[in-house]
Amino acid sequence: MIVAWFSLFVFLPLFLFGCLPSERMETIYAERCLGCHGASGRGDGPIAASLPVGVPDFRETVKANNVFHIRKIIKDGKGIMPAFSPALGNPEVQDMVRMVRVLSQQGRDTEWWEKFEPLVWAHCSVPWEIVLGYDQPTQEKGP
Repeated sequence: MIVAWFSLFVFLPLFLFGCLPSERMETIYAERCLGCHGASGRGDGPIAASLPVGVPDFRETVKANNVFHIRKIIKDGKGIMPAFSPALGNPEVQDMVRMVRVLSQQGRDTEWWEKFEPLVWAHCSVPWEIVLGYDQPTQEKGP
């Protein structure tokens, strides 16, 4: 029992802090997303009012879509949102998926299942770009 409590107090903060926005996440979001989605992800960015359609609120996006679908939307675009896959690599797209999830949780009551989400989202603290080789130079094949 003591080991379980110890693990909870040691590992839970690691999972929580691993899912907080990083400087790279905030920079990319400010450059690419803030104008339409706004600082809080509510779809109220400075240019949102001038767009012909409403900009989605991340709270609704997260309720309606899993992380794979959110990643696809970021990469391929949807509606008037442009595709970001040409400009953003896999690590940056994953950062934007995390940013959508982080912003969707700010300023609202957490549902019971979301209290355990840090355990499910434990992979936030894993440097996937290194593990999966995103930041590794491509190996050129010889003649």
